[in-house]
Amino acid sequence: MNYPTPHIDASPSDFAETVLMPGDPLRSAFIAENYLTDAVLVNNVRSIQGYTGFYKGKKISVMASGMGMPSMGIYSYELFSFFGVENIIRIGSCGALSNDVKIRDIILAMGACTNSRFASQYKINGTFAPICDYRLLCEAAKQCSRIGANFHVGNVVSTDTFYSADTSLNDGFAAMGVLGAEMEAAALYMTAAYCKKHALAICTVSDHILTGEATSAAQRQTSFTQMMEVALETAAVL
Repeated sequence: MNYPTPHIDASPSDFAETVLMPGDPLRSAFIAENYLTDAVLVNNVRSIQGYTGFYKGKKISVMASGMGMPSMGIYSYELFSFFGVENIIRIGSCGALSNDVKIRDIILAMGACTNSRFASQYKINGTFAPICDYRLLCEAAKQCSRIGANFHVGNVVSTDTFYSADTSLNDGFAAMGVLGAEMEAAALYMTAAYCKKHALAICTVSDHILTGEATSAAQRQTSFTQMMEVALETAAVL
């Protein structure tokens, strides 16, 4: 028995096979309260709220990942390895790196570059390209089209620094066509690959790194509903 873990005080039966993972615990609560029926709080260690309920009759869990790759790496590894979770769909915010991407657009992260050394733990003789699960990607794209969301499919960069002393940090990634910058997808994709599980990051553009346009923290918490609905509809058909 490998549960409870230091970070999740629950049993495998408390979680669904698919977990939606926002970074913000309050976004977890918002989704549980507004979209799930019969939602139950199954984890609150370190106030990382996790809920399990039903969406259109499908058992679905939603739990926060916290900020950054180390935090995402911990929670995704424990869910995949000890709690029977098969699919994790990250639902978070990102900063746009392309003029083709606008505030509130959705980015489906087909791949995730990174400036992190997260992959060094796997002792790979070369570089590893973290990618999402194809089935999850196709279903999410289908759901985006169905609801008429403005969405893009492509690469993101998962960065270790939100405030970087190097102001040119994202320039090279932008020049290579990377659509947005965020802080968790690469760790999620690598953990899923290592654990032989499935993952996808769905990000709403909260700010534009090139133009300076931005949304507020309150708006990020409760108003990115298209992204939430796409993730829920995707989870419902798995």
